[in-house]
Amino acid sequence: MKTCLFGGSFDPIHLGHVQMATDAHRACGLDAVVFLPAAESPFKQGQHLMFSNEQRLDMLRLATRGLPWASVSELDLQLPPPSWSWRIVEAWKNTHPQDELFWLLGTDQWDELHRWGRYDYLVQQLTFIVYHRDHAPAPRDGVRAVFLQGQHPASSSEIRRHLADGSPIPHGWMSPDCEQYARRIP
Repeated sequence: MKTCLFGGSFDPIHLGHVQMATDAHRACGLDAVVFLPAAESPFKQGQHLMFSNEQRLDMLRLATRGLPWASVSELDLQLPPPSWSWRIVEAWKNTHPQDELFWLLGTDQWDELHRWGRYDYLVQQLTFIVYHRDHAPAPRDGVRAVFLQGQHPASSSEIRRHLADGSPIPHGWMSPDCEQYARRIP
């Protein structure tokens, strides 16, 4: 089974995230895309999230409802922080040894990939699907990667700003169900 792991803060999930997963699913012939909300990114330790783990899970489930190939996993939230990608891959391989694994990420993460914990292990276990806006980033020696170009203006930090000040979120940035859910949270 071709399974793509898609980790991130998803604070909150937006339609850009869904577009990335949809494009990867189609372009790479994936059987499944698994959304994995991060407990705490090693590169963002101490950063406060707007939404709790349960709220992020709820919004992920709302955003992926109707996508039969998409699922939401609590795996990273069950592991001790920080959220090391190698631990997710290792745990996934233990329970799904037959899966061919992919990891979906943006150009910003691709540029920092060499800093990820157990980089060599990840390179052996994964094919990276790198989503970029303009020109494809440079390939890395010995790293399997697929480069997908896409454009979506949504930004989690901008959505949080709109939610905090009560202003409208730009149309097409967030599913209506997720926006209604996010606005009900005090």
